[in-house]
Amino acid sequence: MYRVSRVLNNNGVIAIDMEDNQEYVLLGKGLGFGKKVSERFEKPDGISMYRLADDTERGSAKSLAQNVAPEFIEMADAVMREAESRFGTVDRRVMLPLADHLSFAASRVRNGEQISNPLTDDIRTLFHSEFKTALLIKDLFRDRLGLSLDDHEVGYVALHIHSAIEDEKISMAMQTAQAVRECVDMLEQETGEHIDVLSLAYNRLMNHIKYMVARGVTGEDLKVNMNDYMSIKFPKSYALATSVCDRLAASTGLTFDEMEIGYLAMHIERVYSTCSPST
Repeated sequence: MYRVSRVLNNNGVIAIDMEDNQEYVLLGKGLGFGKKVSERFEKPDGISMYRLADDTERGSAKSLAQNVAPEFIEMADAVMREAESRFGTVDRRVMLPLADHLSFAASRVRNGEQISNPLTDDIRTLFHSEFKTALLIKDLFRDRLGLSLDDHEVGYVALHIHSAIEDEKISMAMQTAQAVRECVDMLEQETGEHIDVLSLAYNRLMNHIKYMVARGVTGEDLKVNMNDYMSIKFPKSYALATSVCDRLAASTGLTFDEMEIGYLAMHIERVYSTCSPST
């Protein structure tokens, strides 16, 4: 049994579960219609629930639920449902921070202040499936608000989705994308060539950095040490890999196994050979 503490709109309420005395956002078609504060009701099947006792990267869940307009909560829930249909179980705690982000995105569009994110192409490639799922938000903004979102905003939604399916903080996903971009920028400066983000070498490099960060989080060690071989055979790639690992450790606060340098150097050398066959 639940007791209504606040009606959000016709499709949502904030209510207290009378068994565990915890407050939740409950969303479902017509769920809030006609309901009044303190009214008791049984939870219908097929609704979405979000617990408000947790803190998020954007503040307390309860504060977000009380201050974000209901339409953004509904749209964020729609994105989470789409993510569930594509990826299976997701961390529902991401929904309210996403709703808060969507609220600010709408304000930016209305004020003509749409953001430019230099990492959008990297996010699109690094988190490809998440980005495809996040494209739903374009339709939702157009159909429900009459607003047009660009791919920069979609990229940020993709980071929220990645956080929901990988149990990784949004800031960490952003730092991973930043690490890929810094590595590519350094490679482009060294080779004087533009690196195609759709190339196989880029994708291998990108995925290696992605899983390198994951290993840094879990403390997993690599089994084979390639450092001596790579430092002697490909000193330029090894030096750049060392710089990238140092920068990534500084920006993420993670500690990376020293053997990561050799493996990263191998992927960097592949990009070098693609851009400059003479190296």
